[in-house]
Amino acid sequence: MAKDFIVTPWEVKGEVDYDKLVEQFGTSIISDDLINKIKKHTGKLHYMLRRKIFFSHRDLDILMKEYEQGKKFALYTGRGPSGHTHMGHLIPWIFTKWLQDAFDIPLYFQMTDDEKFLCKPKLTQEETKKFSYENALDLIALGFNPKKTFIIIDTEYSKTLYNIAIQVAKKVTASNAKAVFGFTNETNIGMYFWPAVQAAPCFLPSILSGEKIRTLIPAAIDQDPYWRIARDVAPKLGYPKTAAIHCTFLPALTGPKGKMSTSEGMQSTIFTTDDEKTVRNKIMKYAFSGGKDTLKEHRKHGGNPDIDISYRWLRFLEDNDKKLKKIYDDYKSGKLLSGELKQILVDKLNNFLKKHREKKEKAKKQLDKFILKD
Repeated sequence: MAKDFIVTPWEVKGEVDYDKLVEQFGTSIISDDLINKIKKHTGKLHYMLRRKIFFSHRDLDILMKEYEQGKKFALYTGRGPSGHTHMGHLIPWIFTKWLQDAFDIPLYFQMTDDEKFLCKPKLTQEETKKFSYENALDLIALGFNPKKTFIIIDTEYSKTLYNIAIQVAKKVTASNAKAVFGFTNETNIGMYFWPAVQAAPCFLPSILSGEKIRTLIPAAIDQDPYWRIARDVAPKLGYPKTAAIHCTFLPALTGPKGKMSTSEGMQSTIFTTDDEKTVRNKIMKYAFSGGKDTLKEHRKHGGNPDIDISYRWLRFLEDNDKKLKKIYDDYKSGKLLSGELKQILVDKLNNFLKKHREKKEKAKKQLDKFILKD
């Protein structure tokens, strides 16, 4: 890995070079030809595909070829419930919702309360369980189909998951786990076993349906190491290799390096629980600016939207291409000031989060429809 950035399932630091990361991880860039094949079936492309926010994949081309031949596929993604949901978590979920609607397919969503208990020394089982249910409400609030969305809380669906996980675990050695995840002699033995649990939902649609169904995982690229284990094991167990489609990271508010993360500090993160005043304060105070030092310089030379966090966030959140281009051009020309750009983001976030909180409250009545039971 290049020395100037780090990307693992638990840590993202530095300014990520996505071309180098693709080379390091051995994934493939999503080609224009593949995007056109998707568009042929969906009619319209999601803006995250148009803008190459989702940029990398494993076997998405094979999955699309099989789909054209009439073969089914299912979606699988998840969340490590270690705290409140933030905007960085919602980005791949929003895209996953579009995939579910566009292809009319089921989603299996794993809440990994067991893994967070194992890897976070200060978290109790009660806390990870509580966050599982709270985070599930954020997912439901996005409008997923209750008849085709199955939320798995690991410790509550353990009978089914365990029986799949031990089949996976039997095919994975400790040296494999060390090589992929960097485990050491100090790593607790639960973490050595846990990647087998993460792999289990890759094969769950096949097991539940009695058919060979390939899964597609939409997620940020830092989660890719988990699917390497699942893909290595799949043919040994007689299942199709899971496919994956990876997105770039929503950057921290405080700068263009790394990704937004709770561990990087509350000021760098917008949570779905933040009220309007909190959102405004965080953006205005902490959002890294690409503007010039003085009003006169900014009007004359313009700002740099490519490094400005408010603009970079709008790339993830504003679905109107024309509106986004106007913001880019106005900021670069100096017509739009840094404070004005920040206010555009504040309004966008607060409008979204106000509706999201209302939907989240209504989701409490629907929760039981979504939870997959043994």
